[in-house]
Amino acid sequence: MSLEEVLKVVFPFLDGVDLAACMVVCKQWRHIAKDDYFWKCVCAKRWPSICKRPNPPTVTYYKLYQMFYKRKHQRMLLPPRLSFDDLEFFIDIWTEEKLIFSEVVPGPVLQRGIKIPPAGISDMLKFHLQGPEYKMILPVDPRFTIPWSQTVSVSVLVGRKDSNKVACIINKSMFDYIDRTASRALAFDYLVFSPYYPFISGIRAWISLLFMEDRSDGVIDVFGIEMDFCDAANSQEEVLWLLDMLDWK
Repeated sequence: MSLEEVLKVVFPFLDGVDLAACMVVCKQWRHIAKDDYFWKCVCAKRWPSICKRPNPPTVTYYKLYQMFYKRKHQRMLLPPRLSFDDLEFFIDIWTEEKLIFSEVVPGPVLQRGIKIPPAGISDMLKFHLQGPEYKMILPVDPRFTIPWSQTVSVSVLVGRKDSNKVACIINKSMFDYIDRTASRALAFDYLVFSPYYPFISGIRAWISLLFMEDRSDGVIDVFGIEMDFCDAANSQEEVLWLLDMLDWK
């Protein structure tokens, strides 16, 4: 068998990514791989019913694949309309019904985070803080302690300086999961979006107490508060777009 005959036997079994890779090997491979029959085979694996038509719905099946193949690379975001300079966060934490932390935090303070973790934190927490995931962290100074036996809840509002509007991020949620290995207590709530975005839902805001454990006194020593939106936003730009879509009042 000639090389061309071998390729025509093999190409129908390839997926779209591999077939596209074959098109850049050389001119001969590209000429063969552009045959729309092979791209019909690719499309038949993804959308079998559309290949029952006598003709493709687009000019070619190659074009159909190009249009609807789910690319792995994220689209470039436009610059967000908000900046952290426009925002301030209202964070309140209770044990039982006693308010133990209440601060108005400027956006740039959360953005800066903790540059140098305190001495004595667990290796797992140190690894988490140094990880590549985008997170906003408030250093707590002075620190506060919480007995293990008490329930703790948190509320977070965010305000916009440009419009004097406020949105809710977390509404009195409980820290009902404590990861003692990573020295983090976690709470979450589902974000409420503007009616202008009716198809966006199910995205959580997460908030964590970062602590060191004092086993002798049965308390946790909180040195930081972390917030993230890892369900949907993993960069500063994505976080700002997400906040911009909240139901501002």
